[in-house]
Amino acid sequence: MTAKNLLVELFVEELPPKALKKLGEVFAETLAATLKKDGLAPADAAVTAYASPRRLAAHVTAVAAIAADKPVMQKLMPASVGLDAAGNATPALLKKLAALGADASAVAGLRRENDGKAEILFYDSLAKGATLAEGLQKAIEAALAALPIPKVMSYQLADGWSSVNFVRPAHALVALHGSDVVPLSVLGLQSGRATKGHRFEAAVDPVLVADADSYAATLRNDGSVIASFAERRAEIARQLEAAAAQAGGNLKPIEDDALLDEVTALVERPNVLIGRFEEEFLAVPQECLILTMKANQKYFPLLDATGKLTNQFLVVSNISPADPSAVIGGNERVVRPRLADAKFFFDQDRKKSLESRVVGLSKVVYHNKLGTQGERMQRVAAIARAIAEALGGGELVHHAEQAAVLAKADLLTDMVGEFPELQGIMGRYYAQHDGLNADVADAIEDHYKPRFAGDSLPRGKVGTVVALADKLETLVGMFGIGQIPTGERDPFALRRHALGIIRMLAEGDLNLPLEAMLAAVGDKFDSVEGFKPATAQLTDFIYDRLAGSLREQGYTAQEVDAVVSQRPQRLGDIPKRLAAVRAFSALPEAAALAAANKRVGNILKKVENPVEPVVDNALLKEAAEIALHDALVDVVPRADAAFVTGDYAESLSALAALRTPVDAFFDGVMVNADDPALRANRLGLLAKLHAAMNQIADLSKLSA
Repeated sequence: MTAKNLLVELFVEELPPKALKKLGEVFAETLAATLKKDGLAPADAAVTAYASPRRLAAHVTAVAAIAADKPVMQKLMPASVGLDAAGNATPALLKKLAALGADASAVAGLRRENDGKAEILFYDSLAKGATLAEGLQKAIEAALAALPIPKVMSYQLADGWSSVNFVRPAHALVALHGSDVVPLSVLGLQSGRATKGHRFEAAVDPVLVADADSYAATLRNDGSVIASFAERRAEIARQLEAAAAQAGGNLKPIEDDALLDEVTALVERPNVLIGRFEEEFLAVPQECLILTMKANQKYFPLLDATGKLTNQFLVVSNISPADPSAVIGGNERVVRPRLADAKFFFDQDRKKSLESRVVGLSKVVYHNKLGTQGERMQRVAAIARAIAEALGGGELVHHAEQAAVLAKADLLTDMVGEFPELQGIMGRYYAQHDGLNADVADAIEDHYKPRFAGDSLPRGKVGTVVALADKLETLVGMFGIGQIPTGERDPFALRRHALGIIRMLAEGDLNLPLEAMLAAVGDKFDSVEGFKPATAQLTDFIYDRLAGSLREQGYTAQEVDAVVSQRPQRLGDIPKRLAAVRAFSALPEAAALAAANKRVGNILKKVENPVEPVVDNALLKEAAEIALHDALVDVVPRADAAFVTGDYAESLSALAALRTPVDAFFDGVMVNADDPALRANRLGLLAKLHAAMNQIADLSKLSA
């Protein structure tokens, strides 16, 4: 039978907006994958997902009415069990065949194959291909089961007795193969071709879909619904830009992909309108106004060319009246109390200084094992003071300690209580109002940075110190009480904190040795009951995050392993070390030296006690070992001098001169000589070579 395109739609009550995009994708992908698996759709069938606030749908091309029959090979039993000495079927074989729907007449056609141990009987047959009705019933049930729904609801069906479970009550099911209805039953619904359009603006009710390919056009024309999530999103983006241009003044809507996705999931046919609010509200920090408009009203604030908030905003309406003034006026009335609340919070908060709020942190629990926010603040302040002293001291110490003490005070303000997303941001505004130093105010906001991958780093030294102190306190504290991330769980975002520390240390090229710093931070938890320093475990955790981050930046696994395995304590050196390793790898001598380094490392590992890099010149007998020693005497000082100045590329480049004497040494010298003194001296020579070659990176990691 000729293949036709298939359309399946489940019409429901309003779906969760933040999940709609994913629900639509999973519904279409799972349904199509099941059809392909059962042979009803080809592997290259095109799949189109549709998702609107009240529907999930999928369009699949070239779907067959009946799947092709499939050859089935059934392993039965060893021939010695299934056949007697005369070659006749045993009762066991006949019973097995009967279970497969065959009888004794099939015995003659059984295939025999040797599996290496015995001769096995196989029964070959053809499995009847599934009909589309059977396959699609299975596919839609699989699609509904696969939907990422954290919580379902139970509701009664029309008969008043039966109930079903789903994310929202379902009211209609469309299943069309070309123009033919495919009989299905799911969630108490029988399939047909009738669906519903826009609640208020549909031209007809119900909307009848003639065939699978006219689905989107029919919904658009008769139902006033843009069924495609992607098309609806693009239309909203287009209208937002057009409305911003209409508003004048070179304005632009705020960019927020998550908000755009959510609004796309709330409307069926978007209509963007321009609203306004009183300019007096612009005296409130724009972050507060923007957040309340986005989070509570799903509006798009309009910004001027400098990024400053204006008193205009865009509303994505789900209706398109001839006179939109009532819709605009309604939205303006709704947003006004929200903005008034923000202004009230801002005015009230400024009546108390940040410093006066600090005492209240002692009443806020941070963690039941790590104490209150007040106790945590004291630890962060002590850590910040120590870091600031290491980075220069003086005024930096005073400002960093002050910022650390005040950094969490805004948690007790009304504004942050209403909008937790503004913590730090509001602290900066209130610090400015209190007349505090600009670096201190900036640090209060910036100590949360970087908040996510790609986020900016703190803008100044004070902010960097406090951000480091805050993240180090979290990491060391959580590891010390055993709250270590697992493969799937990281409730305290410790991976993100580790990456933030790595970025600040590396990009800021800060002279703060990692392990010593972690140990010093651990000392600040002396008064915490049950705390056990986990410096080694935490160090491994940080270097693992570092290695992953470097690989994502484009460095090869060999380059990263070579550098990170040496555990460089100053993370700011790592980019220079990686560049040096990459330059060294391009040298013609690199491969041979990397292989030799690996060989030396293996030899030294087999020695029971650590080998000191000490050589007695009087015990150098062979010409090759004398030549290697002389080469080391010449090369090592040059490599060390370059290393001390930070010229890692030059330091590694100097090692190229060792290739010839190293090769000659291994060709002509027996390391494990019978004479213990001679053997120990040669091992000392190799230890000296190993130390010289692994100062910047473990070059053996470059060996294939």
